Amino acid sequence: MAHSLHAVGHILVTALAIIPFAFADLTTTIDPSSNWGTWEGWGTSLAWWAAAFGTRDDLANIFFTTQTTNLNGVSLPGLGFNIARYNAGASSWNSINGTSMVVSPKMIPSRQIEGFWIDWASTSPSSASWNWSADSAQRAMLSKARSRGANILELFSNSPMWWMCKNHNPSGSDDGRSDNLQSWNYQSHAVYTATVAKYFADHWSTTFMSVDPFNEPSAAWWNGKTGTQEGCHFDVSTQATVLNYLRTELDSRGLSSTVISASDESYYDEAAKTLQNLGPTALGKIARVNVHGYQYGSGRRDSVRSLATQYGKKLWQSEYGEGDATGRDLASNLLLDMRWLRPTAWVYWQVLDGGGWGLVDADNDKKTIGQPTQKYFVLAQFARHVKPGMRILDSGSDYATAAYDAATKKLVIVAVNWGSAQYLNFDLSKFKTAGVNGAVVKRWATQIGPSTREEVCRC
Repeated sequence: MAHSLHAVGHILVTALAIIPFAFADLTTTIDPSSNWGTWEGWGTSLAWWAAAFGTRDDLANIFFTTQTTNLNGVSLPGLGFNIARYNAGASSWNSINGTSMVVSPKMIPSRQIEGFWIDWASTSPSSASWNWSADSAQRAMLSKARSRGANILELFSNSPMWWMCKNHNPSGSDDGRSDNLQSWNYQSHAVYTATVAKYFADHWSTTFMSVDPFNEPSAAWWNGKTGTQEGCHFDVSTQATVLNYLRTELDSRGLSSTVISASDESYYDEAAKTLQNLGPTALGKIARVNVHGYQYGSGRRDSVRSLATQYGKKLWQSEYGEGDATGRDLASNLLLDMRWLRPTAWVYWQVLDGGGWGLVDADNDKKTIGQPTQKYFVLAQFARHVKPGMRILDSGSDYATAAYDAATKKLVIVAVNWGSAQYLNFDLSKFKTAGVNGAVVKRWATQIGPSTREEVCRC
C-alpha cells in the first residue's frame, strides 16, 4: 500500500555507542513511504520473577511506568512496558488418589509455577478441583502492571498441568523429544487455558487479549529427568489438535474476542517449519504468530515474516533473553528483529534474573535483588522512545530503527554505532518537510559496556 510523504515536526535520536575513537561516517536514508506495521508495544513475561517479587510496587513502577524510581541506590528511568505475559502454571503439590507430581531432580524451585486446576475430578471452576488462591504473587504483579497502564495482556502456558502429562512431570517427557501430554487430555489442556482466561475476566477484571497454549513446543530439551523448569514438547500435529480445541473452549465461554497466538517456537527456522505444517484448519484458529529470539544472529527471520504475511497473521517477538549483561547482544538482535522479522511487539523474558539474563541482576530463589545491568539502559533507549501507535519505517540500515508518530509529526530514530566514534547521518530528504533548518534535535545516548550506566540527553 502506498503512503504519502510526511512532515517532521520533532526529531528524537537515541544512540548506543561502543568505542570512542574517530572513524569514517555512515549515512542512511529514512523512508517515510514505508510501513512495517503499527507498533503495539514492549513488555515482559511475568512467570518466575513475578512469582518471587510480585508484591513489590517499586518493581511495577520500574517496568510498567516511565517514572524514575530508586532501586538499591540507583535512580532508574522506568521502561514503560505496556505488555505483560502471564504464565498459567503447571505445578501443584496435592495428591490425587495416591498420585503426585513428579519433580525433576534438577528442577529450580523458583521455576515451578503453581497451577489452578489441581485434579481431574471436575471441570467446574467453582469446584474443589480448582484452587484460585494459587500463584498470588504473579497475579499481584499482573494487577499492578494493569493498573499502571499495561493494556495488552497475554496468557501463556509452559506445560499442561502435571496430572495431564504422561509421566506426571511438568518439566517434560523422559526423553525430551516426544509428546508428554496424554492424548485423552488434549482437550483438557484447552479447557484449563480457557477456564483460566474466563475466571480472570469474571473475577479479577483482567482481560487477556490473547492466549498461547504452548512454549517452544518443538524443542527437544523439555526433559523430565534433567529439566530445570516447566516445559513440554508438542509435535506439530498435536499442536494443531490442541489449537482446534482451544478455539472451541474459548468461544463456549463467551471469549470469542480473545485471540489465539502460537506457537512460541524457540527458533525462527522452527517457527517457519511449524507454520508450514500446522495445516489450514489450525492456522485458521491463530490470529498472531509468536516467535522467540533464541536463534540470535542466525536463522531466517524474513521467512517467518513472509509466512505470517502470507497467512494474514500479526507477528510478535514474544520472548527474548541471553546472558550478555552489557546489552550488546540485545541491541544487535533487536535491530535484526526490527529489520528482518518486523514484529509489532517485542517482549523480554525475565527482567529479574542472574547470570546476565536479567535487566536487573537478581536471585529469584533467594529473593535478593542486586544492581541494574547495562542491558537495562540499552533496552530503555528503545522502549522509552518507540511508543505504541507509532508506524515503523524502513531505516535503510541494520544499525538503526525508525518510528513515526503521525499525530505529533514526531520521528524517532534509535541507532547503534558498532565501530569507533563517528557521525551517523540520517537522510530525511524523502520527507515532505524535514523540520526547520537548524532546529535542535533532542538526542539521548547510552554507552554499551559493563561500566557506564547512563541515559543522558545531549541537546
